[in-house]
Amino acid sequence: MTRDFRLLLLAALGAFATWAPMPALVPLWSATGGSSAFGAGATTGAAMAATVAVQLCMGRLMPRFGARRLLAVGSLLLGLPTAAYPLSAALPWVLAVSAVRGTGFGLAVVAGSVLAAELAQPGRQASAIGWYGAAAGLPQVLCLPLGLWCAQRFGFTAVFLGAAVPAVLAAPLAAAITERPREAPGPAAAAPRMPFAPLLLMLVVAGALGGVTSFLALVLTAPGAAPAVLLTLSAAMVLGRLAAGAVADRIGDGRLLAPAVALAALGTGGIATGALGPALPAAVLLGVGFGALQNETLVSLFATVGQVGRDRAGIAWNMAVDAGTGAGALAVGAASRLLGLGGSMALVAVLVAAAAPLAWAESRRTGPLPVTPPW
Repeated sequence: MTRDFRLLLLAALGAFATWAPMPALVPLWSATGGSSAFGAGATTGAAMAATVAVQLCMGRLMPRFGARRLLAVGSLLLGLPTAAYPLSAALPWVLAVSAVRGTGFGLAVVAGSVLAAELAQPGRQASAIGWYGAAAGLPQVLCLPLGLWCAQRFGFTAVFLGAAVPAVLAAPLAAAITERPREAPGPAAAAPRMPFAPLLLMLVVAGALGGVTSFLALVLTAPGAAPAVLLTLSAAMVLGRLAAGAVADRIGDGRLLAPAVALAALGTGGIATGALGPALPAAVLLGVGFGALQNETLVSLFATVGQVGRDRAGIAWNMAVDAGTGAGALAVGAASRLLGLGGSMALVAVLVAAAAPLAWAESRRTGPLPVTPPW
């Protein structure tokens, strides 16, 4: 917990406090303007498409501008456009604002994850990434369900304006971080191998989460049901990341991949029932599984590619998360025309379960357990 790492955590709290309520709020906002379920899902898809597009450029932007500057700019692009949503609920306007926000999110998530690895103390990278993930996920514990609750009682305009503030305040905190000097890559380390199994796992499970968060309020229509499930889901994600970080530093990277995928599949299937009773424990399973998988896949990538390939690994990992989130929202919205929202979520749960053998194989591919016992 150095000064710079604390600044990173505070900046992540601010940036993600603005982002957290939007996956559930923006589809509902577009629905008030007459959008169909596919149009509502497209708002998440537009944000994620812009996120992935800017992440494709991060390999050139990172060495030129540095992670802290990109985190600061990304925070501003997250915050300022959010205040523009109340101008119109028409789908073209919502898609355009979402795309700008997605650009800021793409800058922020890659720069933040790279900074978390760079600022970690020796031997504590998994825990540091876990703490960063908790700071990024903690706003979802409060802001995701609270944003939905406030929109139902105070209106969308108040929520959009209030949500814009934290990311704007995060920008100067990010700019104050002092980055560590980077080693120049040698010829032999110019192109470290990138493992694709962790990226594929993250893509699939992020798709499940994107579909769930985008349409949960339309599946659980009982008063207060969706905010309760979102609160449970978000808290479980934070716990999953923290627990996975602590355990991975003791037993080795990648050992929790298969259990994490299994939990995510069970959780997605439970939420697909559309009833509050099964949805609450299912949200715990999905949240813990997704949070643990986030930490495990990112740490495994960083451990494989080393410092030279860290930027590229961070970009690829974030692209997998964001592309999966957008694709999941679009897929659930499109499949709902034939299967209904519950049926399309159940189909996503089956796809996640199909990824379990890959997760098991990847966990066995990781290196031997640490020599130091966990106690």
